[in-house]
This record gives sequence, structure tokens and C-alpha cells, in this order.
Amino acid sequence: MRTHVALLRGINVGGRNRIAMADLRAVVTSLAHTEVATYIQSGNVVFRTADADTAAIATALERAIVETLGVATRVVVLSRDELSQAVADNPYPDETNPRHLHAAFTSEQIGPEQLAVIAAAQQRASDKGSRDAATVIGRTLYLHTPDGIGRSELAAQLARGGGPLAATGSATVRNWATVTTLLSLCRAEGNFR
Repeated sequence: MRTHVALLRGINVGGRNRIAMADLRAVVTSLAHTEVATYIQSGNVVFRTADADTAAIATALERAIVETLGVATRVVVLSRDELSQAVADNPYPDETNPRHLHAAFTSEQIGPEQLAVIAAAQQRASDKGSRDAATVIGRTLYLHTPDGIGRSELAAQLARGGGPLAATGSATVRNWATVTTLLSLCRAEGNFR
């Protein structure tokens, strides 16, 4: 059995796409995943499964969530090793405030077209005096926002049409505190070895 993390995009935000965590755990369990646990209300699920195909797991979860709970949402699934690597790859290790560092996880490698969008957004934000920075490593976009994500010009740029954080995008964002807590849950003695 392998430990995985499922990250749901855009649930329980502003009263939209409401999913109770007990219902989410029941859906994940119904797909024969075991030791299912959720963390906070934003759609973070740690579970064990015999399946190693993260894309297939994500597709099955998306389908089951819409069929059972009536909520259409994108799901990104990472193995424990992938999440561990994303934490190890953190390009901003000197940032001590976990609210100033975010990771946007995607289902696929971020391609040249999206890299160009990110670079252009970073340049526009910089031209406006922003101290924000973005770095892409594999399937993860790291977003460093020293003035906070709510004031981030770069995050705003990336959330506009065509950007990886736009409503039509596939990325799902977590602050660094959530990322590291999820990794700790994956590594915890007992349920999540």
C-alpha cells in the first residue's frame, strides 16, 4: 500500500462548492482507499492505496465526487515521495513565514506555454514594484509573496485568464504550512507509513 495526498481545487471557498470533510472521506473510502484522513476544510486528503497511478486516482476521485456529492472539482494527486520531493525542492528555504510561500500543484508538467505566461506575469508584477517571485520545478509552481498572497501582484497576474491560477486552470494552491503538515501526516507513525 502506498500513501498519497489528494488536493481538491476550489472547494469550501466563499460558500461555493461546499463539501463536508466526513462526506469527502466517505467518497475516498468508497473507492477502496484506506486510512483516509482529511486536513482542514480546503480539500486535503491523505490515504493509502494499492494503486500507483496518480492520474487514474485523480480521475476516479473527480468522477466519484461529482456523482456522489454533486461538486465538479479538479483533483491533483501526489504520492508521498512526490510531495516529499516538492518540499525538498523548495527554492525559497530562507522564507520563515509559511504564509508567504505557496505551492501550486498541477497534474502535469508545466509546459513552455505556461512558463512563458508565468515569466510575463512575473515581469509585469516586477515592473509594478512587486517583490514577489515564482519558480517552477516539475509539476509545482512555487510562489513567494513577502507581502502576503492577498497583496500579491504576481498572484493576481497568474489568476487572470490564461494563467495557471486562473479559474479555468488546473493548479491547486496550498500555503507552505499546509504543504509541510500534509507531508508530516504522510510520514506519521501508524496510519500513514
